Amino acid sequence: MALKLLILATLGGIIGWITNRLAIKMLFRPFQPVNIPLINFKIQGLIPKRKAEIAKSIGETVETELLSMEEIIMELIKGNNKDEILVILKNKIAEIITDNQSSLIPSVFKKMILKYINGMIDEEGDRIITEFIEDTVIKATANIRLSKMIEDRINKFEIEELERIAIKVVKAELRHIEILGGILGFIIGIFQGIFILLL
Repeated sequence: MALKLLILATLGGIIGWITNRLAIKMLFRPFQPVNIPLINFKIQGLIPKRKAEIAKSIGETVETELLSMEEIIMELIKGNNKDEILVILKNKIAEIITDNQSSLIPSVFKKMILKYINGMIDEEGDRIITEFIEDTVIKATANIRLSKMIEDRINKFEIEELERIAIKVVKAELRHIEILGGILGFIIGIFQGIFILLL
């Protein structure tokens, strides 16, 4: 009786493991639709079949839930401190005035012009940079669709490459699913064996 239970449980475990392994494989395979002639039915892996929908959904989710274009631009601007931008601007203007106008303007006037411009930058620079940033964000968000960029990038991926990346990322979890299928199959096999032996 114990041997029969063990055999049934082992068979259940093997069936559970194979079923889960097959289900995982069928997420991607077959890559192209395969026609089953007798029942006139086509099978194709879930992800290849719905690649365009998945790409669109991922793009929209990233843009609406995770990361917007405004956040990306603001993060880039945060990296370049406004004070640093103002210093770069002052240096560039000083370079233009001293290099390009050297023969036309006396040095006293150059210093006066430079002092006046630096004073204007100190007073208005922060406001001008803030307005420029806001304007850039508005234009970027109007012209650049992050969701579309992500969607296009995913659609350009070969399905074999997508499979490789996905399996690489979740390899351990997929292994656990296969093992869990075997364990559940083993447990179900024991209950089936008990049920059969009691009849």
